[in-house]
Amino acid sequence: MIKKNLKKQDDLLEENKRLRSALSELSVLNDIATTINSTQPVEQIVDLIVKKCVKHLRVEQGAIMLIDEKDKNKPLHTMIREQDSGLNILPYRFDTQLTGWMLRNQSPLLVNNLSEDERFKNMIEPDNPIRSFLSVPLRVKNKMIGILTVFNKTNDDDFTSNDQRLLSIIASQSSQIIENARLLEEERNLRMMQEEMRVAKETQRNLLPKEIPDIPGYSIAASTISAKEVSGDYYDIIKIDDNRFAFCIGDVTGKGMPAAMLMANIQASLRGQILNGCSCTDTLVNSNNLLCESTEATKFVTLFLGVLNTGSTGIYYSNAGHDPPFHFAESELKNLKTGGILLGAFPGAEYEQGEINMNPGDLLILFSDGITEAMNKDHREFSEEKLIDIIKNNKNTQPDLLIEKIVTAVKEHSGTTPQSDDITLMIIKRE
Repeated sequence: MIKKNLKKQDDLLEENKRLRSALSELSVLNDIATTINSTQPVEQIVDLIVKKCVKHLRVEQGAIMLIDEKDKNKPLHTMIREQDSGLNILPYRFDTQLTGWMLRNQSPLLVNNLSEDERFKNMIEPDNPIRSFLSVPLRVKNKMIGILTVFNKTNDDDFTSNDQRLLSIIASQSSQIIENARLLEEERNLRMMQEEMRVAKETQRNLLPKEIPDIPGYSIAASTISAKEVSGDYYDIIKIDDNRFAFCIGDVTGKGMPAAMLMANIQASLRGQILNGCSCTDTLVNSNNLLCESTEATKFVTLFLGVLNTGSTGIYYSNAGHDPPFHFAESELKNLKTGGILLGAFPGAEYEQGEINMNPGDLLILFSDGITEAMNKDHREFSEEKLIDIIKNNKNTQPDLLIEKIVTAVKEHSGTTPQSDDITLMIIKRE
C-alpha cells in the first residue's frame, strides 16, 4: 500500500513537472505571439525573438542568422545576437562550418559536448567558449530563410529534446512573421525607389529646355530618349544676349537621383559661368574644378560646349571628353575634338578652344554614344559610319525630321534588343 501511494506521489510530481513545463512553453509562445507582428521592422522582430529565447531557455547567448539570396558568397548574415544580461562575455562566433552544416542538412542540430562531437571537434579552436548549442532552421513553405541558435545553458545543464521541440515551435511561429516583415520592407523600399525615380525624372525634365529658342539664320532641334526611367544624358541651349547663344550636350555617369542631382549641378555651373561672360574654355575649367570639389571621385560628365554668334559665321567650342560632334560642310566632314578630358576627373585640367565656320546649308550634329553604340541581336553596333551615311543622304532635311530619321534607323537596327543607353541628339543647321 505504501509503495502504491509513493508511486502515485511520484506520478503526481512528474505530471506537475510536465504541466509546469507545458505552461512555461505556452507562456513563451504566447509572449512571442502577443509582442511580435510583421508590421514591425525586421531587426526589431528578430531582436524580440532572440531575447525571449535567451530568457525562457536560460542560455548564455542566442542569435538569428538570415539568408541573403543576393549574396552568394556569404548567404548567411547575423541579424541579431543577444546574451544573458547578467553575464559579462563576448559574443560567440558561430563557426562557418557549423552554419554550413545547417545549410546542407536544414534540420535541427543539438550538440551538448562540442569539443568531443565527431562532426565538429576538428573545426573548433581550443579556447572556443561554446560548450553546447541548439540550432533550428527557420522555414517558410519548405524554404529555409535562416537559422535560430542558442548557446550554453546558464546552469551548465544539457539541452534536451524538449528544448529542441520548443525552439523548433518558436522558429516555426517566427519564420512567417520574419518573412512577412522582410517582404513589407522590400515593398516599402520599392515604393521609395519608385518615388525617387519619379522625382529624379521630374527634376531632369525641368532641367531640359522647355522650348528651343528662335535663333535668326539657324534651325535647331533636339531630343532625348531615356533607356531607363531616368536619363544620364543632358542638353541645353542658353541665350546669352540677342546675338549669342550657348549650346551643349553631355553624358552624366550614373542613373536615378544621383545622376539628376549631378546634372543639376553641371547645369547651374555652366549657366552661371556662361551668363557671366566666360569663354568656352574658362567655363569648362571652372566647372571641372567645382565638380571635382563637390562630387565623388567616381562621378564624371562628358560635355561638348559651343557658342554661336548670329552676327558672324563662327562657332567657338570646347569638347570635354564627349563623342566628337560632326560638322558637315559642303565639301568636308569634320570631327570636333578640340578640348580636353571629361569633367570631374582631375582638378586643374586645362581645355583648348576650337572654331568652325557655319556657312549656309552646313549641319552640326551633336549626339550621345547611345546612338552609335546601340546593339542589335548579333551584338553589332549601329556605328558612326551608319550615322554619317544617314546625315549625308538627308542633308537638306530639316533638323527635327532628320532626328526622326536617325532615331528610326537606330530602332530598326536594334530590333528586339532592349535599348541599353540613353539616346540624345541635337542638330543645328545654318539656313
